[in-house]
Amino acid sequence: MNMEYDMNLDQTVLNRILTRVEKPARYIGGEWNSIVKETAEVRFALLFPDVYEIGMSHLGSRILYHVLNSTESIACERAFAPWPDLEQVLREEHLPLFSLETKRPLAEFEILGFSLLYEMCYTNILQMLDLSGIPLLAKDRKESDPLIICGGPCACNPTPIAPFMDAVLIGDGEDMVVDLVEAVRKAKREGKSKEELIKELSAIRGIYVPSLKTEKTTIVRRIVKNLDQTPFTGEPIVPYLGIVHDRVALEVMRGCTRGCRFCQAGYIYRPVRERKSETVMELARQQIGCTGYDEVSLLSLSTGDYSEVHQLVPQIIREMEAGKVSVALPSLRVDSELANDLTVMQTVRKAGLTFAPEAGTQRLRDVINKNVTEEDILRATQDAFTAGWSSVKLYFMIGLPTETDEDILGIAQLARKISWQFYGLPKEQRGKGLRMNVSVSTFVPKPFTAFQWCGQVPAEEIRRRQDLLRGALKGIRGAELNCHYSLLSVLEAAFSRGDERLAPVLQRAYELGCRFDAWTEHFQPKAWSQAFADCGLSEQEYAQREYSLDEPLPWDFVDMLVTKAYLKREYKRALTGETTPDCREQCNGCFGARYETDCRIS
Repeated sequence: MNMEYDMNLDQTVLNRILTRVEKPARYIGGEWNSIVKETAEVRFALLFPDVYEIGMSHLGSRILYHVLNSTESIACERAFAPWPDLEQVLREEHLPLFSLETKRPLAEFEILGFSLLYEMCYTNILQMLDLSGIPLLAKDRKESDPLIICGGPCACNPTPIAPFMDAVLIGDGEDMVVDLVEAVRKAKREGKSKEELIKELSAIRGIYVPSLKTEKTTIVRRIVKNLDQTPFTGEPIVPYLGIVHDRVALEVMRGCTRGCRFCQAGYIYRPVRERKSETVMELARQQIGCTGYDEVSLLSLSTGDYSEVHQLVPQIIREMEAGKVSVALPSLRVDSELANDLTVMQTVRKAGLTFAPEAGTQRLRDVINKNVTEEDILRATQDAFTAGWSSVKLYFMIGLPTETDEDILGIAQLARKISWQFYGLPKEQRGKGLRMNVSVSTFVPKPFTAFQWCGQVPAEEIRRRQDLLRGALKGIRGAELNCHYSLLSVLEAAFSRGDERLAPVLQRAYELGCRFDAWTEHFQPKAWSQAFADCGLSEQEYAQREYSLDEPLPWDFVDMLVTKAYLKREYKRALTGETTPDCREQCNGCFGARYETDCRIS
């Protein structure tokens, strides 16, 4: 499918093509704090396989952009998946996909690095390679083609995407990507071939080279041990157009001790590492000062578990009160000190509040090891309403292992109690009306979780359970239901636990026109079903497949540090409804005895 491109992309050409697209600001570059290097030994294109507004909201890409550009010999530039309007223009004009900083064709970079955050962005990877004139499969590329790499949470099972990659980075990227670029720079200076370079890359911890895989291959995840001393984003780029998370984002902690059995991130980002509150405050001052933003979001998998959150939130608000800077906590822990934080937060502006009960009954919350009671949840929402909030978001899942209709109806019962709380307050103490967003996603079994052996509930049954919940929520004042599209979840489940046979399916789906599969208006379920059928496979069989505890898994060659024995134990405890304590209370031995690092908090 690759095309021959006219490689000339001057300002005149750029102006001409951008007049034909809906949002040219996605492609013009030149934003405040962006970095342009005219000369460099190694040019690295940081690619995000989705639109600009989503990619620019990804904190990991911002961190890598700063880390790479902090090295004088490296020039890191950005590119995002072009919306269909620009793709059509590029094909009609026979022009290549280009970087934002220098408008350089991507094929002229030494390295193209993709961030893999979501399986349903995989077709966009092929789109970006194709629009760059680069062969899709690694085995078909020439010596002169760029090195194609990827990393991110989806890389923990690299098997479905591996044939398209020269190398896959598994684990924290800050140090690993610098090691990779240094190897490329050294090979370039010494005149080594790509084959020699790739062999050297395979010796770097955390880097998987698919072409060199054998039965003995084991890739050990790379971790950054001291987050407080790890580089952050520097002076972050300020976009010209609104993005999904248009604010200062500060990572206060990496990893989670909660042990929710469905949560891949909770396992693959262990151990917990925190930034000191003094470091976070300094980053907040620096980033507010160089961007002009008026909101700070404290990010982690569970920000309420950050050990200094109750001191940090009021400190940020007090210091930045004159600039009317607010604080957002995207993930809240329901504890007794929450009320004090909410009272302080609302003195500037009420940013969004999000709670994640995940399940509607205590039985199912014990199965998934949520370790939160209904009393905890109701106390937290009561604190929020008393502090002046009238808008909350509640996250739940449908299709969890052992789920029954009673668990589904429990979601509505909990929502009803929260509504009663709000409208039970005196009118002068509450807002005009409650807005309670009940967001319900479909459970997707993920590798390296306690539920990695489980199959997904069939799509028809998911729709029935959604309808059951929809009916149960009717009449509850303020409740708004937001359900995830179930057919999309089927594909996500198939690719999250898939094997090497899915690479041809992915390529066939792309050939049939699949792009931006995560976007409802572009998702083509019939094309995907045809792609599976053309390859003699079924997406439902992949999604619903249940593995036995003793059979090999496609991702077994990847060592994410949490042992398989521990995950098996957690799976068995889930089936009996037995909970596991938070790792802050005791070490549960998830890493075994093999490593110098464990999950315990000192």
